[in-house]
Amino acid sequence: MASIRQIPSPHPLPDWRNFGVVLRILLGINVLALAAALLQAGGLAAWLVRYVELAAWVEPLLLVVLGLLAGLRDLLWRLPARPGQGGVMALAAVLAGLQYDFWAWLGLADRLPFGALRAALLAAAAAGLLLAYFELRSRAFSPVEAEARLAALNARIRPHFLFNSLNTVLSLIRAEPKRAEAALESLADLFRAALKDQRELVPLSDEIALGRQYLELEKLRLGERLRLGWEVADVPLDTLIPPLMLQPLLENAVYHGIEPAPEGGEVHIGFARRGEELAIEIANPMPAAGQHAAGHQMAVANIRERLALYYDLEARLEVRQEAGSYSVRITLPCRTRNHPSPS
Repeated sequence: MASIRQIPSPHPLPDWRNFGVVLRILLGINVLALAAALLQAGGLAAWLVRYVELAAWVEPLLLVVLGLLAGLRDLLWRLPARPGQGGVMALAAVLAGLQYDFWAWLGLADRLPFGALRAALLAAAAAGLLLAYFELRSRAFSPVEAEARLAALNARIRPHFLFNSLNTVLSLIRAEPKRAEAALESLADLFRAALKDQRELVPLSDEIALGRQYLELEKLRLGERLRLGWEVADVPLDTLIPPLMLQPLLENAVYHGIEPAPEGGEVHIGFARRGEELAIEIANPMPAAGQHAAGHQMAVANIRERLALYYDLEARLEVRQEAGSYSVRITLPCRTRNHPSPS
């Protein structure tokens, strides 16, 4: 089962294929290069020149190391923690030494006594610092803590939705008992989903079905004021996404976009696959300025934090607010149970 855990048990080695991890490594190594250039240079001009020289040496090595680590990720994860970290440091050291000798052979670097050894030790030390950072970060964001945060974030079917739905059902019981029964079944399904284990990613098809049930409930209450536009074409419905991600955004669109407008409006829900990513967009009319703005921001902040817990920097959430319209677009990796991570 795919879940918030990127690996079956806590491991200090990061996911070398994760964009957030790669970005942090690039930033970390370049900060170290800037610091080294500052220590070696006497002035600002010399500092910048020295940094460019160091970057010309560091960047090719860094890209090669990251490429190899991405390829060896699963093998390194199978090793115990300390041997795995030692393997990463050894790989960086060996490649740094080989690069120094190669550059010296080409005449691009001075052949100094123990130059290759010094380059290897510096690379191993830099790798060690980054590994220590990722181990501390892994402990700070352990699965237990992350799951506790997710549990709090997922418990967000607002009370007003429950009250409104129950009032709708009560109004139907005498006049249309069959519709009232169907509404109660849909309401039960929504709360059954809310009570499930929220650590596990779920198929997109389940989230769409849940979203349709929710909107049918709201349609009973709002009638023709609520119009729906679904766009689900050529989308892999087995793509895994965080549970209860669509429902809060749909609720937001109805409560803050449709309900305040006497004439109602249309909620547009679109899904599209773009390469290895899934794009989800929910758009609704925008009420008069200032109405329900805080509610929009609260729901968006909730979803944004949940995406960060599941995907780190691999998922994006964008909000667009234009004249008379409000839309939320989510982009996340296309992953299935058979292919839980990028190949």
